[in-house]
Amino acid sequence: MAYDEGLAELMRGDLEGRPGIMEKKMFGGLAFMLYGNMLCGVTSHGAMFRVGRDRIDEAMEIPGTGPMEFTGKPMGGMVAADEEAMADDDLRGTLMALAFAHAESLPAK
Repeated sequence: MAYDEGLAELMRGDLEGRPGIMEKKMFGGLAFMLYGNMLCGVTSHGAMFRVGRDRIDEAMEIPGTGPMEFTGKPMGGMVAADEEAMADDDLRGTLMALAFAHAESLPAK
């Protein structure tokens, strides 16, 4: 399963210069980690953001988002973002900010 390299480059640009960011290939996609905790990623179906359970409702109000599913089951605290949400700098930035808020609340791994 391949991921969209264009989306990966878009996320790399958003994350450039931020300390603690690493890339990790996972489940046929590409995850971006903040000090070892998943922040966001790119799959064969688009993008995903780990916003945490306490921010999921806020993230799901953003146009172009929906539940992130893996093997047909929703993943808690994760949202999927479609191409339109990813193409909009403001929407993508809001999702990234929610993901950073969650990841920064976790201890480094």
